[in-house]
This record gives sequence, C-alpha cells and structure tokens, in this order.
Amino acid sequence: MAEVRQGVDALDRALVSLLAERQRYMDAAARIKQDRDAVRDAARIEDVVAKVKAAARTAGLSEEIAEPVWRTLVERCIAYEFEVWDALRSKTQASA
Repeated sequence: MAEVRQGVDALDRALVSLLAERQRYMDAAARIKQDRDAVRDAARIEDVVAKVKAAARTAGLSEEIAEPVWRTLVERCIAYEFEVWDALRSKTQASA
C-alpha cells in the first residue's frame, strides 16, 4: 500500500505542475481577449469536454471521472480568467 500511495502522491505533484501550466494559458487568454464576454465560451467548453472524453476513452480513464473533473476544472479556470481579465483592465484604467 505504501508504494501505491507514493505513486499517487507522485502523480498528484505531476498534475499540479500540469495544472499550473494550464493556468498560465488562462493568464495569456485574459491578456489576449479584448471583450470580457469572450471569457466564457459555451461552445468551447463543450468542445473541450468532448475532446477530454475521447482522450479518456483512449487512455482507459472512466468518462464518469473525466467529465465532471474537467467541467469543474473549466469552470474554475473561467472564474480565474475573469479575475485576471478584470485585474488587468483595472490596472490599465488606473494608469490612464
């Protein structure tokens, strides 16, 4: 059991690194998108989830795990991107 837990812990650290990389893309998206309404894109959300479900099937990951995890991840990333978008624009307005 100790080996299993070590393996899980190692994967968790790797996932954190990958999620940090994903977050950096949210930072970039917040800088690029000129319109706040563009932050939430329903069609893009469904596209991401569909691609994740297909990748999950290929990798042997249960879609019952993959889909809710990614929907939560996407929603949290959108909330984060809104925060960054707002912060960037408030800095720009303050310096103007």
